[in-house]
Amino acid sequence: MTKQKQTHLRKQVAPFEKSDTNRSIRQLINTLVPFFLLWFLAYESLSVSYLLTLALTVIAAGFLTRIFIIFHDCCHHSFFKNRLANKILGTVTGILTLFPYNQWQHSHSVHHATSGNLDKRGTGDIWVLTVEEYLQASFWLRLRYRLYRNPFVMFILGPIYVFLITNRFNRKGARLKERMNTYITNVAIAGAAGLLCYTLGWQSFLLVQGPIFLISGIAGVWLFYVQHTFEDSYFEENEDWEYVKAAVEGSSFYKLPKILQWLTGNIGFHHVHHLSPRVPNYKLEAVHNYTQPLQHVPTITLMTSLRSLKFRLWDERGKKFVGYREIKVYCKQL
Repeated sequence: MTKQKQTHLRKQVAPFEKSDTNRSIRQLINTLVPFFLLWFLAYESLSVSYLLTLALTVIAAGFLTRIFIIFHDCCHHSFFKNRLANKILGTVTGILTLFPYNQWQHSHSVHHATSGNLDKRGTGDIWVLTVEEYLQASFWLRLRYRLYRNPFVMFILGPIYVFLITNRFNRKGARLKERMNTYITNVAIAGAAGLLCYTLGWQSFLLVQGPIFLISGIAGVWLFYVQHTFEDSYFEENEDWEYVKAAVEGSSFYKLPKILQWLTGNIGFHHVHHLSPRVPNYKLEAVHNYTQPLQHVPTITLMTSLRSLKFRLWDERGKKFVGYREIKVYCKQL
């Protein structure tokens, strides 16, 4: 993609970068109201059947994922035109999703600015080693990496560790405003959980909130993982790295069934989002449909996305993700 085409592409997307207050408010209503209603119904169903409770928590988890997308938009200042409104709503939705607004906003901004850049990995992204780095690594580093990339660790233990533990602490070098936002979020989470445990009973609270948290956490990590971990993704050294190419070629179009697309706030149009984070989630599909070059990006479906589980390392020579088994072939070619 030439520089001229990249500039033209960004100009095509620019008209969609303004939020629509009415649409944002409607999305808030059709997301928050069903979530709290489902939570209440799940609690009430405990006296009927826990299988019914679990069914309701699965649906509620979908709405909590949608709440996270609203939080995500607030972090990009794309949900409302007013920055303060984004921060207030972002902090509130961050309490619901267990993410401190300022802290995650920083790490996620770094992710957008460095996605696909091999020289700037390590903040707001998933740990990726190249084939050569893996071959040169010590036994203990390889073991750590294999454990990290294990599906059970990444999708089950990962959300528990990140959401409940890592998010509770400030990053090194965080400014006072960011630290205070984390403290406020932590106190609010503890207060809400304590109040619900006191009024409903801690067993009932955990039986309802536990599945919602775990299911939505797994979904969130999976979405983040699969939209950057597909075979022909994009990674380059800093001198060859290009923002637009990283967005369009290094972020997939996750073509989901309409109901899942709605619950995940159109985040499947990840190539559009990385090209322009200021586009609100409810306009991402319109950008994709309106902008012809964006319709020819790497596309994955529910079935084909499962292949990403075997991708472990980035092959710089082949410009693709490979599994551990391919390393043997790589070594023979050296």
